[in-house]
Amino acid sequence: MRFTDAVRLSQSGVFSQRMRSFLTALGIAVGIASVVLLTSIGEGIHQFVLSEFTQFGTNIIGISPGVTTTHGAPGAMISNVRPLTIDDALALEEIPEVLGVVPLVQGNGPVEHKEKTRRTYIFGVSHRVPEVWQMRVAGGRFLPDEDPRSARAFVVLGSRVRDELFKSENPLGKPVRIGGERYRVIGIMESKGQMLGFDLDDAVYIPVARALAMFNRESLMEIDLLYQKGIPADQVIRKARAILTGRHGIVDFTFTTQEDMLDVLGSVLNVLTLAVGALGGISLFVGGIGILTIMTIAVQERTAEIGLLRAIGAGRTQILALFIGEAMTLSSMGGLAGLILGMGGAFILDFAIPSLPTHTPILYVFLAEVLAIFIGLVSGVVPAWRASRLDPVEALRSE
Repeated sequence: MRFTDAVRLSQSGVFSQRMRSFLTALGIAVGIASVVLLTSIGEGIHQFVLSEFTQFGTNIIGISPGVTTTHGAPGAMISNVRPLTIDDALALEEIPEVLGVVPLVQGNGPVEHKEKTRRTYIFGVSHRVPEVWQMRVAGGRFLPDEDPRSARAFVVLGSRVRDELFKSENPLGKPVRIGGERYRVIGIMESKGQMLGFDLDDAVYIPVARALAMFNRESLMEIDLLYQKGIPADQVIRKARAILTGRHGIVDFTFTTQEDMLDVLGSVLNVLTLAVGALGGISLFVGGIGILTIMTIAVQERTAEIGLLRAIGAGRTQILALFIGEAMTLSSMGGLAGLILGMGGAFILDFAIPSLPTHTPILYVFLAEVLAIFIGLVSGVVPAWRASRLDPVEALRSE
């Protein structure tokens, strides 16, 4: 049997039972569409979260008070833990590789202007925020470069706070009350958008020392270090640890790099993508069972045809290839339809719900189609093997 004859016979076997072939291919199509759509959602969320975390740059180190691991120290040592202070932040600025330091205190409180009041996020920071956090000032200026321990009562408004309190009025130079204290507006930030649901525009920025007093805190919540690109983070951490250990006497602080955060997020999100893809794989398994069932029925219905082919010289290998070809044709057609449905569904979902990002990697598309063909191959092996083992005389007699 020539190869072209085998192809024609496989195609005729598929298209002679159009409705049955359509329903079988539909099972594979639904499975492939599920895999493509779910992995597109998972990969879209993956890229969205990573882009949210990298919008502040990747060469930032965060230092927080306390340690994240237990060292078995006696309970009396707890009282020796010192808070992170503004002086600690000033000392860290002396590291040659550090470009900027932002001491941070965060809280929530009312911001008032005339009869309007808005409760919003309050960030106690230094003048280095635009450089370290990669944020820009839209009007006026950011907090001045002065001693953060005795800074004046200035405030910089986020774009949303400015719109809510001042509307079309120019807020620069105007007084506002924050936590019951009077501040003068000296700047307005450009819109930064949201980060994982946190509205960065619905915030105000005041000197860190005033935020410590306002929230009655002794310790900073965090110190952010911006270091030179190309410098290993471990090198900066080593020097920062030496400075803080010398000031505190013990290691009572924790370093977190952007790389650490991205590695953890990446591993979690990769598991998420694989999990949602596995859910779609259940549909593929069901589609494979459908092909196995249909090909088993086809072998039983075409016993006489198999006997005739064997009688005119077709070998067992050719019969095996014929039925495997039919199964692979069904699965590849279903896989192609599933790719169209899945990618189309991802596009429609991305257009209809912009807040739910989708991204379909080409590698997933290729693997999904290969998987569909592989399922057809596996599902068709047993029925094809049974067909190839039929005795030609007995097969012809079944007619």
